[in-house]
Amino acid sequence: MAAQQASSQVRAHMAKFVRSFPGVVRLLQIVLGAGLWVTIAANKYEGSIHFVLFVAVLFWLLCLGLFFVTLLDKQDAVPVVGGSRWLITNLAHDVAATALYLPAVGVMAYKTERNSYCIVEHYEYFCLYKVYLTAAVFACLCCLAFLLSVIYGACRKSRGEQTLI
Repeated sequence: MAAQQASSQVRAHMAKFVRSFPGVVRLLQIVLGAGLWVTIAANKYEGSIHFVLFVAVLFWLLCLGLFFVTLLDKQDAVPVVGGSRWLITNLAHDVAATALYLPAVGVMAYKTERNSYCIVEHYEYFCLYKVYLTAAVFACLCCLAFLLSVIYGACRKSRGEQTLI
């Protein structure tokens, strides 16, 4: 009987988190981040694109971790940064992600512009323009999703709240 009640409480918390603003935005960050790094990794890349791939994979993995820890309501089990510090931990993560995604957007925009010569109708060789353009859009959308999360977390923190939802 107690196990059923605990199980229903866990399911209720999961549903509450997934339907909340931070849950939806975190899922969006995971999907857009995966789209970015898969777009880049599935094609030929070189030079500064390695930085974009590093940022995309790093923050995709960190988002997965933050999402599942919050989904399972195990913030108190995380040493040093969990418990009452969970909101500020998520806020610091989102600020760092936004700060690193901004140059990633710039790199992708630069690479897209550098490959714009090959979008003419009769160009016969392999062209990375569309790949870089797609990656630039994903990077920009990721940056915006993290910025939304920063604004939300900063508003909650400024109101003196300690929890993410």
